[in-house]
Amino acid sequence: MNHIHIVDTTLRDGGQAPGVAFSLDEKLTIARMLDDIGVHEIECGIPAMGDEEQHAVQSIVNLGLTARIMTWNRAVISDIEASLRCGVSAVAISLPVSNRQIANKLGKTRGWVLERLEDAVRFAKEHQLSVCVGAEDASRADHDFLVAYGSVAQAAGANRLRFSDTVGRMDPFNLHDRVSRLVAQVNLPVEIHTHNDFGMATANALAGVRAGAAFVSTTVLGIGERAGAAALEEVTMALNHLYGADLGLRFSLLPGLCRYVARASGREIPPDKPIVGSAIFWHESEIHAGAVLKNPGDYEPYPPEKLGRSREIVLGTHSGRRAVSYRLGRLGITREPDEVNHLVKRVRSLSGRVKRVLTDEELMGLCR
Repeated sequence: MNHIHIVDTTLRDGGQAPGVAFSLDEKLTIARMLDDIGVHEIECGIPAMGDEEQHAVQSIVNLGLTARIMTWNRAVISDIEASLRCGVSAVAISLPVSNRQIANKLGKTRGWVLERLEDAVRFAKEHQLSVCVGAEDASRADHDFLVAYGSVAQAAGANRLRFSDTVGRMDPFNLHDRVSRLVAQVNLPVEIHTHNDFGMATANALAGVRAGAAFVSTTVLGIGERAGAAALEEVTMALNHLYGADLGLRFSLLPGLCRYVARASGREIPPDKPIVGSAIFWHESEIHAGAVLKNPGDYEPYPPEKLGRSREIVLGTHSGRRAVSYRLGRLGITREPDEVNHLVKRVRSLSGRVKRVLTDEELMGLCR
């Protein structure tokens, strides 16, 4: 678990989400922030898209970041040449591997796919590039062909194989089985790349790691095509806290990165968004609030300080005497027990009418 590599593709896969259009300055800022957190590799764009994209990739390369900078490419020599002109040290070379995409998307055969893969990988390696071979739609591919695809990639000099659940159709149990078999049969490190169409991208990413994948692909906030991809903040925190993986990341910087990407992509972060939602360390109900005031770990899976955050005892329709007394004490206000009991009723009533937690000003108003 301590040898898992995080490959963030916010600037490539995330940038393909409908309506997302990162400016050059935003791309550079996101790249710096990812590097500051300690992401191991940044997949930053598709140079074959044209001059503007190539300029952005070159600008990211020129930042001199610690993270390795990679681009996405078709198995086309001109794509790889465009990446070389950008100065990157790594490329992802992707081809469909399912029968349906080979036939419908490419109009080709399996043999053509393997020949094109070998030519592209050999060309990239001749130019001293690190090569990640993408198996697009791997979750719907015939397993024996996927193994053959990986074997051709390995023989041509590829550095790893990316298993892509392109349309997010797998569940963690089936994905674990598929990736376990692939890891056992292909002599290449495997990367897991999952999508969130059924809400299982993070779970599938973790299942891939449990199955032996050494690289895991993420995007900030899980932004990406359709329902998005595995979220950087969810995957990394789960690897660290559930599996004890030491990823070398600065988790306290995650909330700031997520807020920046949300603004740049025109997204809002829901208050209950795992890891970075504004309300995930709020405690309202009397049972929970009372317990947290004694021992926070009773109702918190990890300390908020890990993320540079703090917990909050809030007042709402489920609050009781301990929560109200705590908030009064924080304001330097003392009240007799009977007065606190009366305030509890008024807090619940007002919160029910306004349909949200109460502010300190509203609490002081009730006291008056």
